[in-house]
Amino acid sequence: MSRFQTVALVTALVLGTGSTAFAQPNPSSQERPAMTIHSASIPSAISRFVPDTHAQVSERAVSVDGENAILTRHERRDGRNAGLDGEHFSAVVATDGTLKGFANISLDLVDKPLPSRERSEQIARAFLQETAPDLLPRMKISWIDPHDEPIRVQRDGRSETVTLTGMKVKARNLADGRWFWVIVGSDEQPMVFERDIVWITFPGHRKTEKWLHDSWLKDQAE
Repeated sequence: MSRFQTVALVTALVLGTGSTAFAQPNPSSQERPAMTIHSASIPSAISRFVPDTHAQVSERAVSVDGENAILTRHERRDGRNAGLDGEHFSAVVATDGTLKGFANISLDLVDKPLPSRERSEQIARAFLQETAPDLLPRMKISWIDPHDEPIRVQRDGRSETVTLTGMKVKARNLADGRWFWVIVGSDEQPMVFERDIVWITFPGHRKTEKWLHDSWLKDQAE
């Protein structure tokens, strides 16, 4: 039994459902401090992916292509590189319990060897089988290549930006034409996952909101 299967089974037994179905989150339009939120409030769709070093700092209701969802953000308990553009684990879960995506942006994964394309595909497929099996039957891989994400860090009292690189397995769901991807980190674990991404061919841009991307969040606040 894989690590994903084990955690899913334990989650199901705790919930008393006898299955691995995800529990529905409790929508909220208000952000709440992490230290007042107990772990039981974390949607089961993401609880197994949140690093032990992190605590929830916010939760808000969002819309993804017109569908209601919850955006949660976790940051390091020790406060290292907190805030937008810093280290974080963020996730979007639809109100029906579907995990729409997550991003684990961690300095611990920077400047380390990446898995091969073959290994990255293997990890991505295993992850999808456990987390989003509905995407596999009509999955068509477009490409597998390194993908960079910036992180703002504090060093010697100064702020600088470093690059976090993972292996991106980008694919299209031929059943509905939408895109999805898994970015595998240097630790051979999924670092980023996004699904159901609507891409407008002409003029060529992403239509789906980028709730997991800090640069996009900053643009919306301006």
